[in-house]
Amino acid sequence: MAPTTIHLRSETKALEYRSALTPSTARTLIEHGYAVNVERSPGRIFKDTEFEAVGCTLVPEGSWPDVPRDHIILGLKELPENDTPIHHTHVQFAHVYKHQAGWQRILSRYAKGGSTLYDLEFLQDKNGRRVAAFGHSAGFCGAALSLLCYARRFSNPDSPLPSVSAYPTTASLNSDLKAALGPLPSHPRIIVVGALGRCGRGAIECCLQAGITDSSITKWDLEETTGKSSFPEILDCDILINTIYLQPNSTSPPFLTKHSLREAGKERKLGVICDVSCDPNSSNSPLPIYDTCTSFTEPTVRVDLGEGVPRLDVIAIDHLPTLTPRESSDEYSNQLLPSLLLLDERNRSEPWLGAERLYREKVAELEQAEDGGQKK
Repeated sequence: MAPTTIHLRSETKALEYRSALTPSTARTLIEHGYAVNVERSPGRIFKDTEFEAVGCTLVPEGSWPDVPRDHIILGLKELPENDTPIHHTHVQFAHVYKHQAGWQRILSRYAKGGSTLYDLEFLQDKNGRRVAAFGHSAGFCGAALSLLCYARRFSNPDSPLPSVSAYPTTASLNSDLKAALGPLPSHPRIIVVGALGRCGRGAIECCLQAGITDSSITKWDLEETTGKSSFPEILDCDILINTIYLQPNSTSPPFLTKHSLREAGKERKLGVICDVSCDPNSSNSPLPIYDTCTSFTEPTVRVDLGEGVPRLDVIAIDHLPTLTPRESSDEYSNQLLPSLLLLDERNRSEPWLGAERLYREKVAELEQAEDGGQKK
């Protein structure tokens, strides 16, 4: 019987350097009987030769649409946008299950091709906990960019945070943070919402490593946010780092609105927001004050609040961990590995069974939405 083939595709998202597999995790899969094909990639943090050295077969970049249909296509970020039906089984972050912009068109590609989508965000163990997440890295990198943005407002108050490049190590990032914060007259007061989660803990760790005192960090989680209709305390902090995991059916009130920001007027201290959760196009976004993601090329977007209101910069990059791609890939791929080793048994084992059930539910929801539209 031929081995199951995992096809690691080259990422196409701009400035995405991470990888769902590392040479180490690829070697483990091969040792357990899997065949691993790796697309050549000019941007991946790991060199093609590193994969080849552990027994992977290198294949041309972008070749996944033409490989046999029983190959499992593994990647991280979304595929290039088009309307071509998808015929292979895909394992990736698809960003379509929370009614994000364009979700119907994207999901329909899988449904029309008769394929299966295993969304990495929804691979869960029997207790409903994600088996792998970039949360810690996302929080750490989001906090780092927040601090760099805050420092920039002092050194160059009229210009936004410029383009940011990936760092080879977390240590080199920390070095830059300390250099940026060193000249400031005082350190910022920071509020982390979702402080008890992996993402929130990563944000707090970054701040502490950068020299921010623990007393300067306000830590909020469910206890501090549940049952409230307004959150004026946020306005008294210099930086807000939002790390909450947005539930698809959340009905919680937003943390901030343009109205509350304008109402605060010149007394508002809040000047930098990092929305690590980055769901600007969701109908239940906790921060409905901006409507577009930012990028490493243009890390911030300025919220238009009118004349005479202090400016507010938002960081909303949906692949923050690629700021430290080698370390974040190592961490994530090692978490994902035990589940990847079960791909041969995906028709009878978690987390794959649950992920497929959710996919089928979302396809059924898609079909209902399409039928409703046709009847109208």
